[in-house]
Amino acid sequence: MKIAIGYELVFECPKPTPMILTLSVHYTRVSDMIIPDHMVADPPVPIRAYRDRFGNWCSRVIAPAGRLKLSTQALVNDTGLPDVVVPEARQTPVEALPDDTLEFLLGSRYCETDLLSDTAWQLFEQTTPGWPRVQAICDLVHNHIRFGYEHADATKSAWGVWNDGIGVCRDYAHLAIAFCRCMNIPARYCTGYLGDIGMPPPYGPMDFAGWFEAYLDGEWYTFDARNNTPRIGRVLLARGRDAADVALSNAFGANELKNFLVRTDEVPDS
Repeated sequence: MKIAIGYELVFECPKPTPMILTLSVHYTRVSDMIIPDHMVADPPVPIRAYRDRFGNWCSRVIAPAGRLKLSTQALVNDTGLPDVVVPEARQTPVEALPDDTLEFLLGSRYCETDLLSDTAWQLFEQTTPGWPRVQAICDLVHNHIRFGYEHADATKSAWGVWNDGIGVCRDYAHLAIAFCRCMNIPARYCTGYLGDIGMPPPYGPMDFAGWFEAYLDGEWYTFDARNNTPRIGRVLLARGRDAADVALSNAFGANELKNFLVRTDEVPDS
């Protein structure tokens, strides 16, 4: 299938403000791009790009004083298949993990393994290691958190959402990641496009989504504690330890987000 993706972000800044944007489709999907997702700035401003330490494609701009609109419209090929499910995938012992997975066992800004370790072992020690354990974590997190956009809080961590039980998709991902790491399973945060393809209505407002990947049996597999069911049409933007590594925008000065639109729609065959 083909999926139309895009965004429109409008910022208002009182003076010229440097920004970093993590809004480009991940390099692992570049070969799927039919129409590339080039960022368009209105008014035009120079855009510089670089790869961060996780391989994400980041853009640097200096937003002028006043209004700046950043947007893209792209088209991507997709298999149309749901997320892979491999119930027999085994957990890799820590001593056998590849070096590049080890940092995804450690605590991070939004995933406090030190505060949640005792709880995790009490909850999941008796579960079967591997895929069943990660799924048990997703099941518990899915049922523990009450979703609502009004609960969005940029400062909330896994520990916070464990205690108050409310949040948005990034909070589901952070808590599941923290529990996985506590149980010695490498887990990393993902952000990207995820529409309602294959799902029954009614549909909620479109937004960028947060999910996670767990390392099992030599592979990284997609898990989604918010939806807790295999989904169709994920288009990855970025990966990191948690949302701090893949913020859609970092502004180094005063700014206000005046408008925010995300599009991801299946395009019918002509």
